[in-house]
Amino acid sequence: MADWVDQKACIVVKTYPTPAWNGVEVVCTAAITEEGKWLRLFPVPFRFLDQDKRFKKYQWVQLRVKKATDFRTESFNIDPDSIKLLNDEPITTKNKWQERKNVVFPLLAPSYCSLKEQRDAAGSPTLGIFKPKRIIKLVIESGNAEWDEAEQAKLTQGDLFDVGPIKELEKIPFKFSYHFECNVQGCGTHTFMCTDWEMAQAYRMWRRKYGNDWEKYFRQKFEQEMMQKDTHFYVGTVHQHPANWIIVGLFYPPL
Repeated sequence: MADWVDQKACIVVKTYPTPAWNGVEVVCTAAITEEGKWLRLFPVPFRFLDQDKRFKKYQWVQLRVKKATDFRTESFNIDPDSIKLLNDEPITTKNKWQERKNVVFPLLAPSYCSLKEQRDAAGSPTLGIFKPKRIIKLVIESGNAEWDEAEQAKLTQGDLFDVGPIKELEKIPFKFSYHFECNVQGCGTHTFMCTDWEMAQAYRMWRRKYGNDWEKYFRQKFEQEMMQKDTHFYVGTVHQHPANWIIVGLFYPPL
């Protein structure tokens, strides 16, 4: 059985919560250690954490982890009670995000195809970051507006945490994906779903503020602006479907 170890890491990815039996609702989090290694921290019951443990993206944290039974080498279980925020605010975005780049870019891959080739040959990496040659479009597809019976059961399985009432997780009734061209000669295009919490939160905010006009503002931010910035995709494989990759986060400093 794996032992718990103390780890210092910078949080770089936080996905929108999903219903789960082992945490009511959980967030998949990716981080980069002080030594420059990937960590996939899961499950994280983020909205059930105490306020002083709710980390932001690009915030350094100290925590206890142990290797998960998940076959992916970067996957670690986390002790939520051990989370300690090491700085009050995230790493600055000054100088075109240079301090963030110093953490992230040592792990930059040439392309998605190179990540996939490595993963298919050696079993890892199953997390990575790359810059697409070109973002072609943002794809928005309608989905279910309500949780299905199994999802609802996970969300209402009782008070697993010693916290007060918490508003039930809102279902996002759309699937957001990026259609992009890979930076490999002769490679075609790819379309990956994006599960970044920032996109889901933007939808929730702008749907309330702008009503049926929300998509105009959403596309301005996540399509037009992403095409104009130095946008990179954080990607990872799906546990239940290990050959499939999705975008789990966006890194978009100005050019």
